[in-house]
Amino acid sequence: MADKTLTRMDLADAVHSQVGLSRNDSADLVESVLTHVSDSLVSGQSVKISSFGTFSVREKAARIGRNPKTGEEVPIHPRRVLTFRPSHLMKDRVADGNKR
Repeated sequence: MADKTLTRMDLADAVHSQVGLSRNDSADLVESVLTHVSDSLVSGQSVKISSFGTFSVREKAARIGRNPKTGEEVPIHPRRVLTFRPSHLMKDRVADGNKR
């Protein structure tokens, strides 16, 4: 596993160094993009980023679950869950990274 996690600040620094915007403008741009993606998902839209993948929201129906320790049946309420499906290019890129 990777030791480092990519953060909003890392993304803003990358925009700053590669695009040349000020640090504040870069942070605002990253925040704006993430807010737009988040708002789209909350409203039920899918978000497709070419060569990266697709974020979508799935509606899961109510069902009966079981407590594995006691065997007691427990109702699981309907809910919305976020899913991510990577593109084939992303899958290949990650797989190639494993060959090092």
